Amino acid sequence: MRRSALALGALTLILAATTATAQDKPNFSGTWTLVVDPNAAPPAGGGRGGRGGGRGLGAGATLTQDDKTLTIVRTTQMGEIRTVYNLDGSDSKNTVTMGGNSMEQVSKAVWDGNKLVVTTNQMMGENAVTITQTFMLDASGQLVVSVTAPGRGGGEPVTTTQTYKKG
Repeated sequence: MRRSALALGALTLILAATTATAQDKPNFSGTWTLVVDPNAAPPAGGGRGGRGGGRGLGAGATLTQDDKTLTIVRTTQMGEIRTVYNLDGSDSKNTVTMGGNSMEQVSKAVWDGNKLVVTTNQMMGENAVTITQTFMLDASGQLVVSVTAPGRGGGEPVTTTQTYKKG
């Protein structure tokens, strides 16, 4: 009887530790490079990957994460783009400048289990646009970024997914 109680207690501790680990939020810090899939079709919506708020992180990015923020730095044809997201669900305000034009973005980053979901609202011309990015690490430790944004001409939302390797 005593052995059963000890075994049950040990099993309970193991399950509790496993559950706590499974629910830990991942740290996305690192320099990430796009994994090119030679069989993939070009991104829907005209391949706007290099533009602000476009698809994924472009060819690559450096992410820095602490308890409070996630900072993403990307280098594009138009220079460096830096965005900072608060990880507590409060508004994050970023100004992105491209081609001499500045866009104000307001984002909310919230955890959905081990995924970080960032919803960004901005004006493009006279149109309000919402873009949702989801960041997660796959089983092999690669960064997977899914982006849902309006299609070309403000059409139906299009989701694209890109995978990045560290280094």
